[in-house]
Amino acid sequence: MEMKRRKGYIERLIEQGEGLHLDFKFEVSDAAKIARSLVAFANTDGGKLLIGVKDNGNIKGVRSEEEYYMIENAAGRFCRPPVEFESKEWNIRGKKILEVSIPKSNTIPHKAPDKTGRYKAFIRIADENILACGVQVKVWKKMKSNVSIRFANTLLERELLDLLQSGESKTISHLHEHLNISKYNLENMLADFILLQLAKSIPTPEECLFTATDIPAL
Repeated sequence: MEMKRRKGYIERLIEQGEGLHLDFKFEVSDAAKIARSLVAFANTDGGKLLIGVKDNGNIKGVRSEEEYYMIENAAGRFCRPPVEFESKEWNIRGKKILEVSIPKSNTIPHKAPDKTGRYKAFIRIADENILACGVQVKVWKKMKSNVSIRFANTLLERELLDLLQSGESKTISHLHEHLNISKYNLENMLADFILLQLAKSIPTPEECLFTATDIPAL
């Protein structure tokens, strides 16, 4: 009996399906749109784009030599700062697949145009690219500034910590309803709590949720 052909690297990747580190693109026709995928991977944990593969995993192949140049244009002109990537071509049953590998960046956050053309930071959640919430953006800024952050044990900080430790994860709106503080300052406090490892964020496609970490209360 003829032995079954061993599945190749790309075919095994496709079998995994789209997820946190993998995205399929039938074609690249919009540099701004593909830039959102590039920055989402760079801002999160890195990942791969397989160009010439439909969302359902069917291999259709790259239809134009312009695909690579569109990726290069997106990474260099539509990502701020530019996103680094490596690419490799594969021939699968006579069809060309372009593998684009994006490492996790050391210069986050990267931004790309949203649907209105405004530059925003995106992150990767499961198999989706979503906008980074305001708290995450502030966390990145504070990490870059190297400003010393401490828990001052104020009444407001205690109230916020108590809310985060009470039951289910909370939205910004829920926390804002219970605290006498502007949303901007609330986001700053949450960013500080995250950097102090007192709280953690749980990004979702709808909105970001927040909860206390398992560290004992101060």
